[in-house]
Amino acid sequence: MGKRGPVSLLVNGLAAFAFCAALSGAAQAESFVVEKRKVADMKAMFGQVESRDIVPARTRIGGTLASRSVDEGAQVKAGDVIATVEDEKLALQAQSLDGQLKALQSQLDNANDALKRAEDLLPRGFITKAAYDQAKTNVDVLQHQVEAMRSQRAVVSQQMSEGDVRAPKDGRVLTVSVVPGSVVLPGEAIARIAAGSLFLRLSLPERHAALLKLGSQVILTPRGQDAGVEIGAAAQRQGRIVKIYPEIENGRVLADAEVEHLGDYFVGERVQIMAPVGEREVMLIPRSAVTTRSGVDYVRVLRAEGPLDVAIVYADSAEPGMIEVLTGLAPGDKVQTP
Repeated sequence: MGKRGPVSLLVNGLAAFAFCAALSGAAQAESFVVEKRKVADMKAMFGQVESRDIVPARTRIGGTLASRSVDEGAQVKAGDVIATVEDEKLALQAQSLDGQLKALQSQLDNANDALKRAEDLLPRGFITKAAYDQAKTNVDVLQHQVEAMRSQRAVVSQQMSEGDVRAPKDGRVLTVSVVPGSVVLPGEAIARIAAGSLFLRLSLPERHAALLKLGSQVILTPRGQDAGVEIGAAAQRQGRIVKIYPEIENGRVLADAEVEHLGDYFVGERVQIMAPVGEREVMLIPRSAVTTRSGVDYVRVLRAEGPLDVAIVYADSAEPGMIEVLTGLAPGDKVQTP
């Protein structure tokens, strides 16, 4: 064996230094200890978007629908006029009452003139006290008749104003059942309005009834995406179960879940969700600890003899930033994290 030259000794020394530095860096690298923990067992299912209240906008009088100002999908505020109903009989009644009111007003004016003359003649003895009392009584009677006629006219005016069909609450118009020119009856629904916030109605098999809990988290999958893909994606919306119905129908238990920002969904739309139906033990590690080479996922495990890249198979987790390890690791392993 020949003698080593200075260059060979220098190269070997640098290699040894690099190896020691690598071991030291691995020893000082941050690590995550793999442990089993219990998480909610999420099951893919369908939920249906529902509205808290669906209220009808009804007519208060019968007649002919003269106009309509909304269509399906329109947003309305409480009190907005969405249609107008006209009844020609009310206009005729108003004209008749106006004529009667004018006649009574003329009679009242004549009676007031007669009473004024009686007041002037009574002190001078030209009329009797009985004639004066009769004139005063006529004025009182006619005044009451005028007031009664005005009240009847106000009733007709109120009925004519009730031809305006108003939205009972803020919301979105779901259906409009009549068109202008249609004959409608008192109390007939002109439109249906979805009022209040939207929520999800869940229908689960009865075997999961005892496992449901109020406040449990649910995950709404984006439209057009399989519920089992990218469970932990940030684009998904999370909610919670707020109500569990005590009655089971046709082998299904019903529950309501609140999810924010459902305003762009259709009422009655079926969507895919992930709902908790129990608990199971899993091994979770940070997603950032995984590297992919040639289509294989690896994590670096810190062991006594040095770091080792281990191939794993994982699935997405509902916990943000974490993944569920299916194979490749065991509880107690230390995974290097960046």
